[in-house]
Amino acid sequence: MNDIKRLPDRSEVAEADTWDLSKLFADDEAWETSFIIWESQIESYTPFRGRLAESPATLAECLAFDSQHDRQGERLGNYAYLRTTEDQTNGEYQRMMGRFQNVATRAGEAASYIRPEILSITEEIWSTLISAPEIAPYRLMLERMIRYKPHTLTEREEELLAMQGEMAGATSKIFRQLHDADLKFGFVENELGEKIELSPSTFSQLLISPDRNVRKNAFQQFYEQFTAHENSLAATLCGSIQKDVYYARARSYPSAREKALFADNVPVSVYDNLIGAVRNNLPALYKYYDLRRRKMNLDSIHQYDTYVPILTDLEVEHSWDQAVKMVCDSLEPLGSEYCEVLRQGLSGRWCDRYPNQGKQSGAFSYGTYDGDPYIMMNYKPRVLNDVFTLAHEAGHSMHSYYSSQHQPFEYYNYTIFVAEVASTFNEQLLTQHMLSKATDDRQKAFLLNNEIDDIRGTIIRQTMFAEFEKLTHEMCEAGEPLTVDAFKSVYRGLLQDYFGPDFVIDTELSLECLRIPHFYRAFYVYKYATGLSAAIALSQRVLKGGQAELKDYLNFLKGGCSQYPLDLLRDAGVDLEQPTAVDTALGHFAGLVDELESLL
Repeated sequence: MNDIKRLPDRSEVAEADTWDLSKLFADDEAWETSFIIWESQIESYTPFRGRLAESPATLAECLAFDSQHDRQGERLGNYAYLRTTEDQTNGEYQRMMGRFQNVATRAGEAASYIRPEILSITEEIWSTLISAPEIAPYRLMLERMIRYKPHTLTEREEELLAMQGEMAGATSKIFRQLHDADLKFGFVENELGEKIELSPSTFSQLLISPDRNVRKNAFQQFYEQFTAHENSLAATLCGSIQKDVYYARARSYPSAREKALFADNVPVSVYDNLIGAVRNNLPALYKYYDLRRRKMNLDSIHQYDTYVPILTDLEVEHSWDQAVKMVCDSLEPLGSEYCEVLRQGLSGRWCDRYPNQGKQSGAFSYGTYDGDPYIMMNYKPRVLNDVFTLAHEAGHSMHSYYSSQHQPFEYYNYTIFVAEVASTFNEQLLTQHMLSKATDDRQKAFLLNNEIDDIRGTIIRQTMFAEFEKLTHEMCEAGEPLTVDAFKSVYRGLLQDYFGPDFVIDTELSLECLRIPHFYRAFYVYKYATGLSAAIALSQRVLKGGQAELKDYLNFLKGGCSQYPLDLLRDAGVDLEQPTAVDTALGHFAGLVDELESLL
């Protein structure tokens, strides 16, 4: 009888393989004590109401309190959220997170007068306030707030919007519970005859099986659950899009997309130029898919054939410690301080390392101001991509480390736009390091194949996702119903365009749009594509440069959100308002395909 491999319960996971959240709170009891105090402080917002134009001292006192309250709220929220990701079936931590969200919403309601009251201050009084020395720590924050004047409502309207906080997050929460906890995918037999429990985290492992039947079976069985729940999932995604459109209209933005890009001060042209550049370079992707089909001896190529390495007979396995060493060695060009801090964190307990029952799928870095820059992994030693994922999340975490060390709380929390540069930069250095250690053409081909797939997944695939978000939000804004059939039709059209005429699009794949968590944070995924494009340029600049280029990059990591993203990147050495970075990355992709073909 074949062995059945089950994921361990959370209680069975070794402590050394879990993150240590004690820098946030020693235990749940300490969290509870702090939570009660934090909740009681909400009423302290009331005395400032109607007085913000009174004097610079009053405004500064209010902003200082708001910042302190936000900082403690972040700490409480971080702890609660990280606990829920460990096991999403744990009702106690779900309750903890729910209580936090409830009080956070109430705090938002209590503080909702601040922005409209500041924006109602006359220009004469404002000029006096903004130039006062007491306001200096908050001047940048206030100047950014003024940009929102056309999109800020009356005090009562702002209060009503703030009261919707929990409701606005409902669609994302429902999706997560369905995807990570309630949907049961059964078991799949792998190439070794072992029965593997199929889950969102093990799905990726099965897709790299050298046995095509294993990949196909996993693919079909996985999507059976999405087919069975397609109406519920479509309704959930539709609700999320409607929420985005509602908030954009409520705040007088031309579109949901423009609202999403406003905070980063990114023009829509950056988004549209990305889609245009990728579409113009799709022939190189079609060439790669044909190369993959031929070298894998396939009559036709399907999506479940695109993740397994072409050279499947090369054994690739890295223990956690080996992966940590490889990642840290590859990042030596960033200096001894960077590498030593990271090595201690990855070897210590920054990370929650392995899959367990109910654990959130995927991986993330969760930077904190008062704790460590935590990393959640679902690490699998036989999946090379997980080594790159570790390097990727380590890039985020070191970005958080440097930012929290060099910026005040108000400006440490960098935007996602620049975050994706720091993470994919690390992947570029890891690739270069591994290529330099390759001992023959087959190893080199294996690594080139991996880099091609990384660029394909990060620039081209994420751009397809970005175009899906653009099209579906435009449909909603035009009053077109977002039904299951509408989602599948839009998505299938994109699949056909991005995969090409000689690629087999399985019927089930049209449902992929219903399982992408990022779609619940709309207009996020394009930043992966712009991020890797910038990272390719900056990594080449650092590797080919000297101390000045390294200093520019480290200053970028230290910058937090002290400048707008495009300005931070310009100072680091790349201008994303110009097409150069994206075109360079896609030209690099085409060159890698040609080089891989010559080696195979």
